[in-house]
Amino acid sequence: MQHQEEPALQLVQKINQIIAKHLTPAGMLQEIAQVLGAAFEVDCCSLVTVMDKVSGSTISAYWCTQEYLELPHPQKILSSEQVDLPVVHCASEPLTIEDISTIENSLGIGYQSLPLSIQAVLAIPCRFGGKNNGVISLVKFHPYDWNEQEKHLLKAVESACAIAFSQVIQAQVIASQQQELQTCAHHQSLIKQLTILSRSNLELNQMLQLAITSTASALQADRGLLILLKYTDPLFKARPKKQAPKARATVVSEWLRKSEDLLTQENSFWVAECDLCQKVFTEPGKPIIIDRRIDKDISVVAPVFALDVLPTLLLMPLESQGKVLGFLVLQQTDARNWQPAELNIVEMVCAHLSNAIIQTQTLKQVQTLVDERTAQLQRSLEVQAKLYERTRQYVEQLRELNHLKDEFVSNMSDRLRYPLTNMRMALRNLRQPGVSLERHKLYMDILEQECTKEINLINDLLTLQRLENQPQRPQFASIDLNTKIQDLVASFEQPLREQGLTISIDLPDETYVLQTEVESFDRILQEMFTNVGKYSEPDTTVHLQVSHRVNQQIDQIILKLTNIGHDISEEEATYIFDRFRRGKGRWTPGTGLGLALVKSLVQHLNGMIAVESIPIENSNLSKICFTLTLPQFSDESNPYSNSD
Repeated sequence: MQHQEEPALQLVQKINQIIAKHLTPAGMLQEIAQVLGAAFEVDCCSLVTVMDKVSGSTISAYWCTQEYLELPHPQKILSSEQVDLPVVHCASEPLTIEDISTIENSLGIGYQSLPLSIQAVLAIPCRFGGKNNGVISLVKFHPYDWNEQEKHLLKAVESACAIAFSQVIQAQVIASQQQELQTCAHHQSLIKQLTILSRSNLELNQMLQLAITSTASALQADRGLLILLKYTDPLFKARPKKQAPKARATVVSEWLRKSEDLLTQENSFWVAECDLCQKVFTEPGKPIIIDRRIDKDISVVAPVFALDVLPTLLLMPLESQGKVLGFLVLQQTDARNWQPAELNIVEMVCAHLSNAIIQTQTLKQVQTLVDERTAQLQRSLEVQAKLYERTRQYVEQLRELNHLKDEFVSNMSDRLRYPLTNMRMALRNLRQPGVSLERHKLYMDILEQECTKEINLINDLLTLQRLENQPQRPQFASIDLNTKIQDLVASFEQPLREQGLTISIDLPDETYVLQTEVESFDRILQEMFTNVGKYSEPDTTVHLQVSHRVNQQIDQIILKLTNIGHDISEEEATYIFDRFRRGKGRWTPGTGLGLALVKSLVQHLNGMIAVESIPIENSNLSKICFTLTLPQFSDESNPYSNSD
C-alpha cells in the first residue's frame, strides 16, 4: 500500500511546487497538464476551470504528446455533443448529475480540435469549498480500460489541482474586478470630459467631434457617428405619432479607430428611407442594437452606416422633451454583447449632448434675436444721428444766414449811410455864408463822388437781381481783345501804382477778335482789378495773361489774373463768389458784391470763372489766380447772331 502511495505523493508534490512558483494562471494549468499527461502516459490532458456567472469566462490548459501534435488537425471544432459518453470514466464515486454535466462541458472546451477521435477518457471533477471549480481529463486515441490504480492516482491529485483551480479562478476574478474598475474609471473620465466640454466655449461642431471621439474611444468601438436631424415640420413630436417624420439626417461628426476611409460621398439621407432610423420612432424607449450578420429583417439601411464593413451597431437617440434631435451610433467589426452599465453610459452621453444641442440652439436663437434688436437699435440710432446732424446743419445754416444777414445789414447800412453822411456834410457846408469858390467846388465834387458811389451800389444790387431773376440775352459785339485789355490796364495802372503794385501783361502776338457784351466784359475786368488792388501785398506784381485754346471743338479765350496775397482756404473758395460774403479775417472795406457780380456777369456771357490759391515756399503768402474762360464765337457759331 505504501508502494502505491509514493507515486501519488510525488505527483502531488510536483503540483504543489508548480503552484508555489506563482506562475500566470494559464501557465500554471499548462505545466500541471504536462506533468499529469506524462505521469499517466496518456495522449492528451486538459485542465478546464468551472466558472460561475460572476467569475467570468473559463480558462483551460491543453497538452498533447509530440507525435500527435505533428499530425494534421481538422478544421471542424469539437463540441460537447460529439463526445461519446460511454468512453468517459470518472475517477471518483459516486457521480452526480452536476458532475456529469461539468465533465461533458469541459470536454467540449478542452478538446476543441483533435487530430484523432477520442477512444478513452478518464476524468475527475475537482471540488473546492464544496463546489466544482475544475475538471481534469485524460484522453487516449485508442481503446483503453482504466485500472483502479490510475483512478486512485487521479483521485489523489484532485485536491492539489482543486487548489490550483481555486488560485486561477481567484486571479481571474481579481483581473475581472480590476478591469471593471478600469472601465469604471474610463467611464467616469468620459463623463468628466463631457461635463467640461458642455461648459466650454467651443462651437457646437467642435464639441460634438470631441464628444464622439471620447465616447467611442472609451467604449472601445471601431467607429462613432453623431447624426443630427432637420425636420421639414419643426413642430413634429416623435413620441405621440409613433411614425417616422419627414426629416433630413446629416452626419456632423465621425470617429474611426482605424485609418480606412468609410465615408461615403453623401453624408445625409432621409429618415423615411432608412429602416434602422425608423425603428427609433416606431419602437421608442429603447436603443437599437443589431448585428447585420444575424438580423436580416432590416432591409433598407442608409449607406453612411457601412454595415457591410462594420456589421455590429448600437444606435441611441438624442432626445429633448420627446423630440428626437439625432442619433449617436457606435459600430464594430466583431460581435459585441453590450453590458447594462455601458448602455447607461451611452444614454448619459446622449443626455449630455442633447442638452448641449438645445442650449446651443437656444443661445443661437437668443443671439439672433439680440442681433436683430441691436441692428434695429443701431438703425434707429443712425436715423436719429442723421436727423440730429441734419438739424444741426439746419441750425448752422440758419446761424450762418443770420450772421450773413447781420453782416449784410451792417455793410449795407454802412455803405449807404457813409455816402449820405458825406453828402449831408457837403450840403451843410454849402449853406454856410461866405463860402469861397474853391470850397464851393470842393463840396460839389464831394457831392458828385458820393452820389456816384450810392448810384453804383444801387446799380450793382439791381444788376445782380436782374441777372438772377430776369436774365436777358447778351448783346454781343466784336472787340479787339489786345486793344481792350491794354485800355483797361492803362486805366488801373495809376491807382494800382499808388498802392505799391505794378502790372504785367502777357498778350498773344496775334490779336483776337472777341464777340462779347462790351459793358459786361469791361465790368468784369474792372471788378477783378479792384479786388486785386484790395487784397494784394504791397510791392508785388499783378500779372495778366491772355491765351487761346480749343476745348471739345470750342474756341475759348483764357484770362488769368494773378496776384500775391494771403491764402484763400478751401472753405473760403466755396463761397468767395457768393454775394455779401467776404474772407474771414479780411478787414478791407467793401460790400461783398464785387466777385458775386463778376460771377453773374461771366455766366451771363456763357463763360466760367475759378480761383486757385497756391502757397509760396518759405512764406506765409500765396499766389492767388483767377481764371476767366470765355467762348470765342464766330459769326456762324454765335447762338445769338441770327436772332432778334
